[in-house]
Amino acid sequence: MYASITKDHILNLLEVFVAAIELDQIRVDALPEGAFHYDYSDNMWRLWRRCHLEYLRLLLSTVDTVQPAVLEKLGWIATHYEPKIVRERLRDLLGSAASGDAPREDVATAALFFERLIQDISGHPEGKSVGQEGRTSMMQWLPITDPLQIADDPECDYRLGVHAFS
Repeated sequence: MYASITKDHILNLLEVFVAAIELDQIRVDALPEGAFHYDYSDNMWRLWRRCHLEYLRLLLSTVDTVQPAVLEKLGWIATHYEPKIVRERLRDLLGSAASGDAPREDVATAALFFERLIQDISGHPEGKSVGQEGRTSMMQWLPITDPLQIADDPECDYRLGVHAFS
């Protein structure tokens, strides 16, 4: 086995992601109205966060479906790919699953979700050892501030306000 990734590590990753999204909404709610682009749609982004939270809670309820072979592959990915590469694929896959763009039957459980993530990552050129424990690297797969990168959308324009809370 390449790294000791356990179901508890996956559970922790998903719980931290939920907490980061909830905190992001609190931070955004605290910003003055003038901090946003004039085309900013509060309802749209609030719904985007809510869809992610609902999907992540589904994944949390199915972590027990993740098999040892998937944990081993995730451990290998965690120790051989830069966290930034995995972060981008994780965020993209979460967005597809949360929005319904990915067929739900393909990502209906944590096991299926992480199998799909492994498949997506495997399409990237193999990295080199990142020189850290798999769990440590795995926790870098999500940013704590603006975890869904909503502030990067050109119609949001509140990046400085959100990062001021970091």
